[in-house]
Amino acid sequence: MAVSFSFSSRSLILGFSFLFLLISPALSQTCKSQKLTNNNVYSHCLDLPTLASYLHFSYDSTNRSLSVAFVATPSKSNGWIAWAINPTGTGMAGAQSLVASKDSTGAVTVKTYSISSYSSVVPEKLSFEVWDTSADESGGFMRLYGKVKVPEELAKAGKVNQVWQVGPGVGANGMLEKHDFAPANLNAKATLDLSGAQSTAGSTGTDSRTKKKNIHGILNAVSWGILFPLGAIIARYVRTFESADPAWFYLHASCQSSAYVIGVAGWGTGLKLGSESKGVTYSHHRNIGIALFCLATVQIFALFLRPKKDHKYRFYWNIYHHGVGYAILVLGILNIFKGLDILNPAEKWKTAYIIVIAVLGGIAVLLEAVTWIVVIKRKSNKSTKPYDGYNNGQGRQQPLAP
Repeated sequence: MAVSFSFSSRSLILGFSFLFLLISPALSQTCKSQKLTNNNVYSHCLDLPTLASYLHFSYDSTNRSLSVAFVATPSKSNGWIAWAINPTGTGMAGAQSLVASKDSTGAVTVKTYSISSYSSVVPEKLSFEVWDTSADESGGFMRLYGKVKVPEELAKAGKVNQVWQVGPGVGANGMLEKHDFAPANLNAKATLDLSGAQSTAGSTGTDSRTKKKNIHGILNAVSWGILFPLGAIIARYVRTFESADPAWFYLHASCQSSAYVIGVAGWGTGLKLGSESKGVTYSHHRNIGIALFCLATVQIFALFLRPKKDHKYRFYWNIYHHGVGYAILVLGILNIFKGLDILNPAEKWKTAYIIVIAVLGGIAVLLEAVTWIVVIKRKSNKSTKPYDGYNNGQGRQQPLAP
């Protein structure tokens, strides 16, 4: 019994430790908290609304020079990040881009791309002057630095159309490999006010939305990704030990009830985010979330509909309870990974969550072996116990044969 509770406690501690490692950077990472390595001081910064990207910039209206530092995470370890001004439109077509990627030696370099066609995205000079370009990489982020001469007509307007993007890699001829076409990628564009007005008022809304996304992710990861699996482990393995009855049941019920309450809160924040994201729909993530809420609600009613052990319907209740429970485990973990794909954090945070699942899975496998050993020994002891006159199943002493 002590061994089982020890494993459960360790799994909870390890799970939460890895989870906090996973989510704490998401909570604290804003443009204002970032430390840049080029020693430049920028007047303004923005938490861009998609792709977990950030822009630091300063604009000198006397010579139309715009200094920028763009920070993002490539979609793959050898991928690229890009920031651009589009003088003629709002999308990628026509964008004058600065792109940071790794060269053959592993060093991060910057090249310019004038994107006139999606069919051939290769290095090309821009329509305006560019200088002081550089890039570096650390902590899962890639940083791109540069200065550009803002075209006169855009400088007069005081605003430029900016576009940003992340991609998986660069071909041998310098051609960029295609980025994803998820809503986060397609919506990676905005108007940049050169005066920096939106870096105060505008970033507040963006930062608020980012915090809502982080809260949504945290609640669901704790609920579906940690507590529900832990509750299932308790129910399946701790109950094997007779001395744990009925403690295992109260532990299991408390764990799953807490998971349900946290999961409902996460589901509610997801609905709120969806209502505020007109035109952006993550259908699979949303549908799985709705299914999880419905299944978990049905599962909670199992607590009130639980027949006694000797009831004729207990067999069918077990099938319903176990079937719904395993469905919640599979769908919950699947949806967490879909949520990670949407938030697009650094690859190491997804790796950290994989470690959480691996730790819980490893504990389950170990306890499965321990459980079988206990059950087999218990059956073996019963079958080899000598007849003593009391083993007729009724507890009454039988007369000895003459």
